[in-house]
Amino acid sequence: MTALGAILVLLTACNNNSFMVKGVVSGANGQVMFLENVGVSSVETLDSVKLNAAGKFLFKQSRPQYPDFYRLRLNNQLINFSIDSTETVSFNADAGTFATSYIVEGSENSKAIKQITLAQLDANQAIGRLRKDYDSKLISDTTYREQVLEAAEAYKEVARRYIYSAPMSTAAYYALFQQIDGLYFFNLYDKDDSKAYGAVATSYDFNYPESARAKHLHNLALQSIKVIRQQRALDTEETVNVQEINYLDITLPNLYGETVKLSEVAEGKTVLVNFTAYQSEWSPALNMDFADLYEKYNTKGFTIYQVSLDIDKHFWKNVASKLPWTCVHDPEAAYSQIAALYNVKQLPALFLINKKGEIVKRIEDLRTLDEDVSKAVR
Repeated sequence: MTALGAILVLLTACNNNSFMVKGVVSGANGQVMFLENVGVSSVETLDSVKLNAAGKFLFKQSRPQYPDFYRLRLNNQLINFSIDSTETVSFNADAGTFATSYIVEGSENSKAIKQITLAQLDANQAIGRLRKDYDSKLISDTTYREQVLEAAEAYKEVARRYIYSAPMSTAAYYALFQQIDGLYFFNLYDKDDSKAYGAVATSYDFNYPESARAKHLHNLALQSIKVIRQQRALDTEETVNVQEINYLDITLPNLYGETVKLSEVAEGKTVLVNFTAYQSEWSPALNMDFADLYEKYNTKGFTIYQVSLDIDKHFWKNVASKLPWTCVHDPEAAYSQIAALYNVKQLPALFLINKKGEIVKRIEDLRTLDEDVSKAVR
Protein backbone atom coordinates (compact mmCIF):
# COMPACT_ATOMS: atom_id res chain seq x y z
CA MET A 1 0.00 0.00 0.00
CA THR A 2 1.34 3.46 -0.88
CA ALA A 3 1.82 6.16 1.70
CA LEU A 4 -1.06 8.13 0.13
CA GLY A 5 -3.29 5.07 0.27
CA ALA A 6 -2.46 4.55 3.94
CA ILE A 7 -3.34 8.16 4.72
CA LEU A 8 -6.68 7.84 2.90
CA VAL A 9 -7.52 4.67 4.83
CA LEU A 10 -6.59 6.39 8.08
CA LEU A 11 -8.75 9.43 7.27
CA THR A 12 -11.69 7.21 6.31
CA ALA A 13 -11.37 5.29 9.57
CA CYS A 14 -11.32 8.55 11.54
CA ASN A 15 -14.42 9.83 9.74
CA ASN A 16 -16.21 6.57 10.48
CA ASN A 17 -15.80 7.25 14.18
CA SER A 18 -16.96 10.84 14.29
CA PHE A 19 -19.79 13.15 13.34
CA MET A 20 -19.71 16.76 12.22
CA VAL A 21 -21.91 19.76 12.92
CA LYS A 22 -21.33 22.75 10.68
CA GLY A 23 -23.06 25.80 9.33
CA VAL A 24 -23.48 29.54 9.44
CA VAL A 25 -24.95 31.85 12.08
CA SER A 26 -25.43 35.37 10.79
CA GLY A 27 -25.53 38.44 13.00
CA ALA A 28 -23.47 36.82 15.79
CA ASN A 29 -20.09 38.46 15.29
CA GLY A 30 -18.02 38.15 18.47
CA GLN A 31 -20.50 35.88 20.24
CA VAL A 32 -19.58 32.44 21.60
CA MET A 33 -21.64 29.41 20.59
CA PHE A 34 -21.43 26.12 22.47
CA LEU A 35 -21.94 22.51 21.41
CA GLU A 36 -23.46 20.47 24.24
CA ASN A 37 -24.40 16.85 24.78
CA VAL A 38 -27.79 16.44 26.47
CA GLY A 39 -27.74 13.30 28.59
CA VAL A 40 -30.54 11.60 30.48
CA SER A 41 -29.88 13.65 33.60
CA SER A 42 -27.12 16.13 32.73
CA VAL A 43 -25.77 18.46 30.05
CA GLU A 44 -22.06 18.40 29.09
CA THR A 45 -20.28 21.12 27.13
CA LEU A 46 -18.24 19.50 24.35
CA ASP A 47 -16.82 22.45 22.41
CA SER A 48 -17.27 26.14 21.66
CA VAL A 49 -16.47 28.67 18.97
CA LYS A 50 -16.26 32.44 18.87
CA LEU A 51 -18.17 33.43 15.76
CA ASN A 52 -16.83 36.06 13.40
CA ALA A 53 -18.66 38.25 10.88
CA ALA A 54 -18.91 35.36 8.39
CA GLY A 55 -20.53 33.21 11.10
CA LYS A 56 -19.14 29.90 9.84
CA PHE A 57 -18.52 27.09 12.32
CA LEU A 58 -17.50 23.43 12.36
CA PHE A 59 -17.59 20.98 15.25
CA LYS A 60 -16.28 17.42 15.05
CA GLN A 61 -16.92 14.88 17.80
CA SER A 62 -16.66 11.14 18.39
CA ARG A 63 -19.78 9.29 17.32
CA PRO A 64 -22.10 8.30 20.18
CA GLN A 65 -22.39 4.64 21.11
CA TYR A 66 -26.16 4.98 20.73
CA PRO A 67 -28.30 7.70 19.09
CA ASP A 68 -28.06 10.74 21.33
CA PHE A 69 -29.10 14.36 21.76
CA TYR A 70 -27.08 17.51 21.33
CA ARG A 71 -27.71 21.20 21.19
CA LEU A 72 -26.17 24.44 19.98
CA ARG A 73 -26.37 27.21 22.57
CA LEU A 74 -26.05 30.88 21.70
CA ASN A 75 -26.68 33.09 24.74
CA ASN A 76 -29.99 31.73 26.11
CA GLN A 77 -31.21 30.33 22.79
CA LEU A 78 -31.02 26.63 21.99
CA ILE A 79 -31.17 24.50 18.87
CA ASN A 80 -31.80 20.87 19.80
CA PHE A 81 -30.84 18.08 17.43
CA SER A 82 -29.86 14.41 17.46
CA ILE A 83 -27.00 12.34 16.12
CA ASP A 84 -27.53 8.72 15.10
CA SER A 85 -24.04 7.80 13.98
CA THR A 86 -21.42 9.51 11.79
CA GLU A 87 -23.60 11.95 9.86
CA THR A 88 -22.82 15.57 9.04
CA VAL A 89 -25.57 17.94 10.16
CA SER A 90 -25.69 21.48 8.77
CA PHE A 91 -27.42 24.53 10.27
CA ASN A 92 -28.16 27.94 8.84
CA ALA A 93 -29.43 30.38 11.46
CA ASP A 94 -29.69 34.01 12.45
CA ALA A 95 -28.64 35.16 15.91
CA GLY A 96 -31.91 37.02 16.47
CA THR A 97 -34.17 34.03 15.77
CA PHE A 98 -31.61 31.34 16.51
CA ALA A 99 -33.92 28.85 18.26
CA THR A 100 -36.90 28.98 15.91
CA SER A 101 -36.07 29.99 12.33
CA TYR A 102 -33.03 27.89 11.57
CA ILE A 103 -32.68 25.51 8.62
CA VAL A 104 -31.25 22.05 9.29
CA GLU A 105 -29.98 19.55 6.71
CA GLY A 106 -28.43 16.11 6.93
CA SER A 107 -30.70 14.64 9.64
CA GLU A 108 -34.37 13.80 9.26
CA ASN A 109 -34.69 13.30 13.01
CA SER A 110 -33.30 16.78 13.62
CA LYS A 111 -35.82 18.22 11.17
CA ALA A 112 -38.56 16.47 13.12
CA ILE A 113 -37.15 17.77 16.41
CA LYS A 114 -37.48 21.32 15.05
CA GLN A 115 -41.18 20.77 14.28
CA ILE A 116 -41.76 19.25 17.72
CA THR A 117 -39.98 22.20 19.35
CA LEU A 118 -42.14 24.70 17.47
CA ALA A 119 -45.30 22.85 18.51
CA GLN A 120 -44.14 22.91 22.12
CA LEU A 121 -43.42 26.65 21.94
CA ASP A 122 -46.86 27.28 20.46
CA ALA A 123 -48.48 25.40 23.34
CA ASN A 124 -46.38 27.17 25.96
CA GLN A 125 -47.19 30.57 24.53
CA ALA A 126 -50.90 29.78 24.27
CA ILE A 127 -51.01 28.56 27.87
CA GLY A 128 -49.04 31.61 29.01
CA ARG A 129 -51.60 33.93 27.39
CA LEU A 130 -54.45 31.99 28.97
CA ARG A 131 -52.90 32.33 32.42
CA LYS A 132 -52.58 36.08 32.00
CA ASP A 133 -56.23 36.31 30.91
CA TYR A 134 -57.29 34.13 33.81
CA ASP A 135 -55.29 36.14 36.35
CA SER A 136 -56.86 39.30 34.92
CA LYS A 137 -60.31 37.65 35.31
CA LEU A 138 -60.95 37.94 31.57
CA ILE A 139 -61.95 34.29 31.26
CA SER A 140 -63.81 31.91 33.55
CA ASP A 141 -62.35 28.91 35.37
CA THR A 142 -64.09 26.52 33.00
CA THR A 143 -62.88 28.32 29.88
CA TYR A 144 -59.35 28.49 31.26
CA ARG A 145 -59.17 24.76 32.04
CA GLU A 146 -60.72 23.75 28.72
CA GLN A 147 -58.42 25.93 26.64
CA VAL A 148 -55.29 24.91 28.53
CA LEU A 149 -56.14 21.27 27.84
CA GLU A 150 -56.80 22.13 24.19
CA ALA A 151 -53.39 23.80 23.87
CA ALA A 152 -51.66 20.81 25.46
CA GLU A 153 -53.61 18.43 23.23
CA ALA A 154 -52.56 20.40 20.12
CA TYR A 155 -48.94 19.71 21.03
CA LYS A 156 -49.65 16.06 21.76
CA GLU A 157 -51.32 15.58 18.37
CA VAL A 158 -48.10 16.68 16.68
CA ALA A 159 -45.98 14.59 19.05
CA ARG A 160 -48.03 11.42 18.57
CA ARG A 161 -47.37 11.48 14.82
CA TYR A 162 -43.67 11.08 15.47
CA ILE A 163 -44.08 8.73 18.43
CA TYR A 164 -46.29 6.17 16.70
CA SER A 165 -44.83 6.43 13.19
CA ALA A 166 -41.26 5.73 14.34
CA PRO A 167 -41.15 4.95 18.08
CA MET A 168 -37.48 3.88 17.88
CA SER A 169 -36.41 7.30 16.63
CA THR A 170 -34.77 10.09 18.60
CA ALA A 171 -37.62 12.34 17.43
CA ALA A 172 -40.13 10.08 19.21
CA TYR A 173 -38.08 10.14 22.41
CA TYR A 174 -37.73 13.92 22.22
CA ALA A 175 -41.46 14.39 21.62
CA LEU A 176 -42.29 12.27 24.65
CA PHE A 177 -40.26 14.36 27.09
CA GLN A 178 -41.24 17.94 26.29
CA GLN A 179 -42.40 19.96 29.28
CA ILE A 180 -44.34 22.95 30.48
CA ASP A 181 -43.65 24.40 33.94
CA GLY A 182 -41.45 21.41 34.74
CA LEU A 183 -44.20 18.88 34.00
CA TYR A 184 -44.36 16.68 30.93
CA PHE A 185 -47.15 17.10 28.38
CA PHE A 186 -47.48 13.30 28.37
CA ASN A 187 -48.67 12.24 31.81
CA LEU A 188 -46.87 9.09 32.87
CA TYR A 189 -49.89 8.05 34.93
CA ASP A 190 -52.61 8.67 32.39
CA LYS A 191 -53.69 5.39 30.80
CA ASP A 192 -53.77 6.89 27.28
CA ASP A 193 -50.47 8.74 27.57
CA SER A 194 -48.93 5.63 29.10
CA LYS A 195 -49.30 3.93 25.71
CA ALA A 196 -46.93 6.47 24.19
CA TYR A 197 -44.32 5.75 26.87
CA GLY A 198 -44.82 2.04 26.27
CA ALA A 199 -44.39 2.34 22.51
CA VAL A 200 -41.08 4.22 22.76
CA ALA A 201 -39.83 2.09 25.66
CA THR A 202 -40.53 -1.16 23.77
CA SER A 203 -38.72 0.11 20.67
CA TYR A 204 -35.70 1.31 22.63
CA ASP A 205 -35.61 -1.98 24.55
CA PHE A 206 -35.47 -3.85 21.23
CA ASN A 207 -33.07 -1.57 19.33
CA TYR A 208 -30.78 -0.20 22.06
CA PRO A 209 -31.24 -2.50 25.09
CA GLU A 210 -27.98 -1.49 26.79
CA SER A 211 -28.37 2.27 26.37
CA ALA A 212 -29.05 4.54 29.35
CA ARG A 213 -32.15 5.91 27.63
CA ALA A 214 -33.60 2.43 27.06
CA LYS A 215 -33.12 1.55 30.72
CA HIS A 216 -34.60 4.88 31.81
CA LEU A 217 -37.66 4.37 29.60
CA HIS A 218 -38.03 0.77 30.73
CA ASN A 219 -38.19 1.84 34.38
CA LEU A 220 -40.64 4.62 33.62
CA ALA A 221 -42.93 2.27 31.70
CA LEU A 222 -42.94 -0.24 34.56
CA GLN A 223 -43.62 2.56 37.04
CA SER A 224 -46.47 3.81 34.88
CA ILE A 225 -48.08 0.37 34.64
CA LYS A 226 -47.78 -0.13 38.41
CA VAL A 227 -49.44 3.17 39.31
CA ILE A 228 -52.20 2.82 36.72
CA ARG A 229 -53.00 -0.63 38.11
CA GLN A 230 -53.15 0.90 41.60
CA GLN A 231 -55.48 3.60 40.34
CA ARG A 232 -57.66 0.97 38.72
CA ALA A 233 -57.79 -0.99 41.96
CA LEU A 234 -58.79 2.13 43.85
CA ASP A 235 -61.44 3.09 41.33
CA THR A 236 -64.66 1.99 42.98
CA GLU A 237 -68.15 3.31 43.46
CA GLU A 238 -68.50 2.03 47.00
CA THR A 239 -68.71 4.94 49.39
CA VAL A 240 -66.64 3.29 52.09
CA ASN A 241 -63.74 2.67 49.70
CA VAL A 242 -63.94 6.13 48.25
CA GLN A 243 -63.52 7.45 51.78
CA GLU A 244 -60.49 5.25 52.31
CA ILE A 245 -58.65 6.65 49.30
CA ASN A 246 -59.88 10.17 49.91
CA TYR A 247 -56.98 10.73 52.27
CA LEU A 248 -53.82 9.06 51.04
CA ASP A 249 -50.98 9.67 53.47
CA ILE A 250 -47.82 11.39 52.23
CA THR A 251 -44.35 10.90 53.68
CA LEU A 252 -41.65 13.15 52.21
CA PRO A 253 -38.48 14.94 53.39
CA ASN A 254 -38.49 18.54 54.57
CA LEU A 255 -35.71 21.12 54.30
CA TYR A 256 -33.60 19.30 56.86
CA GLY A 257 -33.97 15.84 55.35
CA GLU A 258 -36.45 14.76 58.03
CA THR A 259 -39.44 12.76 56.78
CA VAL A 260 -42.72 14.46 57.58
CA LYS A 261 -46.05 12.64 57.35
CA LEU A 262 -49.16 14.46 56.23
CA SER A 263 -51.15 12.45 58.78
CA GLU A 264 -49.00 13.80 61.60
CA VAL A 265 -49.32 17.39 60.44
CA ALA A 266 -53.07 17.00 59.89
CA GLU A 267 -53.90 15.43 63.25
CA GLY A 268 -56.68 17.55 64.76
CA LYS A 269 -56.16 20.34 62.22
CA THR A 270 -57.59 21.71 59.02
CA VAL A 271 -54.92 21.27 56.34
CA LEU A 272 -54.52 22.68 52.87
CA VAL A 273 -52.51 20.18 50.81
CA ASN A 274 -50.84 21.88 47.88
CA PHE A 275 -48.88 20.28 45.04
CA THR A 276 -46.78 23.01 43.49
CA ALA A 277 -43.64 23.99 41.58
CA TYR A 278 -41.83 26.99 43.02
CA GLN A 279 -40.10 27.67 39.70
CA SER A 280 -43.43 28.38 38.01
CA GLU A 281 -44.19 32.04 37.31
CA TRP A 282 -47.44 31.89 39.30
CA SER A 283 -45.84 30.45 42.44
CA PRO A 284 -44.78 33.69 44.23
CA ALA A 285 -48.28 35.17 44.01
CA LEU A 286 -49.84 31.90 45.16
CA ASN A 287 -47.56 31.71 48.20
CA MET A 288 -48.46 35.30 49.11
CA ASP A 289 -52.13 34.26 49.12
CA PHE A 290 -51.24 31.27 51.29
CA ALA A 291 -49.35 33.54 53.68
CA ASP A 292 -52.49 35.66 54.17
CA LEU A 293 -54.55 32.53 54.82
CA TYR A 294 -51.99 31.12 57.22
CA GLU A 295 -51.84 34.34 59.24
CA LYS A 296 -55.63 34.61 59.31
CA TYR A 297 -56.52 31.04 60.28
CA ASN A 298 -53.44 29.48 61.89
CA THR A 299 -54.67 30.24 65.41
CA LYS A 300 -57.88 28.37 64.54
CA GLY A 301 -56.06 25.13 63.79
CA PHE A 302 -55.27 25.70 60.12
CA THR A 303 -51.98 24.79 58.46
CA ILE A 304 -50.52 24.01 55.05
CA TYR A 305 -48.68 20.92 53.79
CA GLN A 306 -46.96 21.97 50.57
CA VAL A 307 -45.47 19.37 48.23
CA SER A 308 -42.86 20.69 45.80
CA LEU A 309 -42.45 18.92 42.46
CA ASP A 310 -39.55 21.15 41.44
CA ILE A 311 -36.70 19.50 39.59
CA ASP A 312 -34.22 21.99 41.06
CA LYS A 313 -33.93 20.95 44.71
CA HIS A 314 -31.73 23.92 45.65
CA PHE A 315 -34.27 26.37 44.28
CA TRP A 316 -36.97 24.64 46.33
CA LYS A 317 -34.91 24.89 49.50
CA ASN A 318 -34.23 28.56 48.95
CA VAL A 319 -37.94 29.39 48.63
CA ALA A 320 -39.19 26.93 51.26
CA SER A 321 -36.80 28.27 53.91
CA LYS A 322 -38.81 31.51 53.92
CA LEU A 323 -42.23 29.88 54.39
CA PRO A 324 -43.81 29.26 57.83
CA TRP A 325 -45.78 26.11 56.97
CA THR A 326 -44.69 22.53 56.26
CA CYS A 327 -42.75 22.30 53.01
CA VAL A 328 -41.68 18.93 51.62
CA HIS A 329 -40.08 17.88 48.35
CA ASP A 330 -40.85 14.91 46.14
CA PRO A 331 -37.59 13.83 44.45
CA GLU A 332 -39.60 12.12 41.70
CA ALA A 333 -40.73 15.59 40.56
CA ALA A 334 -42.75 15.19 37.34
CA TYR A 335 -42.82 11.42 37.87
CA SER A 336 -44.36 11.73 41.34
CA GLN A 337 -46.41 8.65 42.20
CA ILE A 338 -47.95 10.56 45.09
CA ALA A 339 -49.20 13.32 42.80
CA ALA A 340 -50.50 10.66 40.41
CA LEU A 341 -52.45 8.92 43.17
CA TYR A 342 -54.01 12.27 44.04
CA ASN A 343 -54.92 12.53 40.34
CA VAL A 344 -52.86 15.70 39.92
CA LYS A 345 -52.68 16.56 36.23
CA GLN A 346 -52.02 20.27 36.47
CA LEU A 347 -50.30 22.56 38.95
CA PRO A 348 -51.12 24.04 41.33
CA ALA A 349 -53.39 21.39 42.84
CA LEU A 350 -55.13 22.02 46.16
CA PHE A 351 -56.99 19.73 48.55
CA LEU A 352 -58.66 20.72 51.80
CA ILE A 353 -58.67 18.23 54.69
CA ASN A 354 -60.93 18.86 57.67
CA LYS A 355 -60.19 18.10 61.33
CA LYS A 356 -61.77 14.66 60.96
CA GLY A 357 -59.14 13.68 58.43
CA GLU A 358 -61.46 13.87 55.42
CA ILE A 359 -60.77 15.57 52.11
CA VAL A 360 -63.76 17.88 51.97
CA LYS A 361 -62.89 19.62 48.72
CA ARG A 362 -60.55 19.69 45.77
CA ILE A 363 -60.25 23.40 45.21
CA GLU A 364 -60.55 24.36 41.56
CA ASP A 365 -61.23 28.08 41.97
CA LEU A 366 -58.64 29.97 44.02
CA ARG A 367 -61.10 32.82 44.44
CA THR A 368 -63.16 30.64 46.81
CA LEU A 369 -60.14 29.51 48.84
CA ASP A 370 -60.65 31.90 51.78
CA GLU A 371 -64.32 30.98 52.03
CA ASP A 372 -63.54 27.26 51.80
CA VAL A 373 -60.94 27.44 54.57
CA SER A 374 -63.21 29.58 56.73
CA LYS A 375 -65.95 26.91 56.57
CA ALA A 376 -63.51 24.06 57.21
CA VAL A 377 -61.95 25.54 60.37
CA ARG A 378 -65.29 26.01 62.14
